[in-house]
Amino acid sequence: MKLLQVDASVLGTNSVSRQLTADIVAEWRRVHPDTTVDYLDLAVDTPNHFDANALGIKVGLQAEPTEAQKRENAVSEKLVSQFLAADVIVVGAPLYNFSIPTQLKAWIDRLAQIGRTFKYTDKGPVGLAGGKTVIVASSRGGIYSTSEGGQAAEHQESYLKVVFGFFGITDVRIVRAEGLAMGEAPKAAAIESARADIRAATAEAANQAVTQLAA
Repeated sequence: MKLLQVDASVLGTNSVSRQLTADIVAEWRRVHPDTTVDYLDLAVDTPNHFDANALGIKVGLQAEPTEAQKRENAVSEKLVSQFLAADVIVVGAPLYNFSIPTQLKAWIDRLAQIGRTFKYTDKGPVGLAGGKTVIVASSRGGIYSTSEGGQAAEHQESYLKVVFGFFGITDVRIVRAEGLAMGEAPKAAAIESARADIRAATAEAANQAVTQLAA
């Protein structure tokens, strides 16, 4: 089984989402010690934001790709191939200004490739990356999950569920620590609650992943 761990926080060792992804991977490997782990740190190895060079080679904007288009295409191919090779993807997703970090969005933009992760049909888009499990380590300074206003304001977990669903992935699990900026006691309680959720989510997802691999 192959697992891809993706971190995006710019806070380094002070990042809660990085703590949680590390905990998720450790728990997964405890349950399945034969799992191989590939690691991607988007705060260190950040793909360029999606532009005409990244798009041009895909849609044939010109007969002969430029050197810039070739370079950007190589980045996209490396990232989408790494993603497609994984059975399990663990994503660290802090909430920045009501959404995800730009470097995480840049990664997702490189994954969204017609013929690789989705296709269009006469009945609409169809995801091509099904059968995977995604576990999102969500961290938030405030509390958004318990009120209608908070749920309307966040475009982090909701976006990730939509985009991975668009890729055909139906098993998207959220491990959440929120209220992290509301004092030391609430922060500690949120992290401990998230770690309890990690144990439950990892055990259930691991069993499901094994079933999918055996099918």
